[in-house]
Amino acid sequence: MRKYELIAPCHFGLEAVLKKEIYELGYEITKVEDGRVTFEGDEEAICRANIFLRTAERVLLKAGQFHAETFEELFQGIRKIPWEDYIPADGKFWVAKASSIKSKLFSPSDIQSIVKKAMVERMKEYYHLEWFEESGASYPLRLFLMKDEVTLGIDTSGNSLHKRGYRPLSGKAPITETLAAALLMLTPWRRDRILVDPFCGSGTFLIEAAMMAANIAPGMNRSFTAESWTNLIEERLWRESVEEAEECINTDISVDIQGYDIDADVVKIARDNARRAGVDHLIHFQQRSVSELNHPKKYGFLISNPPYGERMEEKENLPGLYREIGEALKRLDDWSAYLITSYEDAERYIGKKADKNRKIYNGMIKTYFYQFLGPKPPRRPNPQRTQGKEMS
Repeated sequence: MRKYELIAPCHFGLEAVLKKEIYELGYEITKVEDGRVTFEGDEEAICRANIFLRTAERVLLKAGQFHAETFEELFQGIRKIPWEDYIPADGKFWVAKASSIKSKLFSPSDIQSIVKKAMVERMKEYYHLEWFEESGASYPLRLFLMKDEVTLGIDTSGNSLHKRGYRPLSGKAPITETLAAALLMLTPWRRDRILVDPFCGSGTFLIEAAMMAANIAPGMNRSFTAESWTNLIEERLWRESVEEAEECINTDISVDIQGYDIDADVVKIARDNARRAGVDHLIHFQQRSVSELNHPKKYGFLISNPPYGERMEEKENLPGLYREIGEALKRLDDWSAYLITSYEDAERYIGKKADKNRKIYNGMIKTYFYQFLGPKPPRRPNPQRTQGKEMS
């Protein structure tokens, strides 16, 4: 099989989480930058990365990289890339997105236009055609310009990988599936510990946790652009990757995952989403206010995306709401709590300073991931060690 460089974009600040995922899939990391991780892999890696990665936004096949400060340098650099190695004569190709940071070339529309023209010129020479009908498979491109360094990637995913297919409807201020999975991975939560979300909204945190607990690959129930790239990837590789994912699933497990929301309609949406994800039997949803939050179990985990107060009328309610969160944390004093919010006064009204705080962008909103760490549970006795002592 052919070796490629693959680029996996992710949320800024969460590159280490994605890097660990890629290593665990068995691939070698070649570069880690702000918001993306580059790794080596073959055609099978394209299939497996799309199906198994929980925290990547998409998987790009790296086509080329070069320096360009003028539009002429951009044109010539694009023209040198062997596009015929990736795109057949009937392929549909265009620049889906162009981003420029700290570079002399900064107009996305001009960049997109010049890249397309340069690609056409290159492919005219190779295919001996004057006109491309573009009636075949789609090969959307994404271009990054950073400090005049151009990186081109062909998008193998299509729709962003956060679109797992289980969440057609969302509550207010939704958190993406990829971000929810990454934040869960930043916590020490494991499936033998209780997990509660008191502002569950559309249920994203809990559904992602249940899928992780049951080892359900996030991309199993969706399609990808590269599935139609029969010139590059054999159909059997997609089929074998899905079969591998199916063999990993174990839904016959016992977990304690609970979600609450004050809005009954939102709770119904969360239940429907969990059903579509195949994990509704693993999550208990209930209409309940955070002021009622209590639990007899010790050493649990609370993770949530509480209201931010984006509208003025909602902002007035935030001090009281975050005080209620603080009261709940007092009742659950041996629990660990993880909250992502853009509310600057969150710690003030919760009444305690977070042990850790990480700045993360949820879309275009700057948020903070507050981590209130509870005590570790006592270590369980090792039965074999205990038996050994009794025998001696």
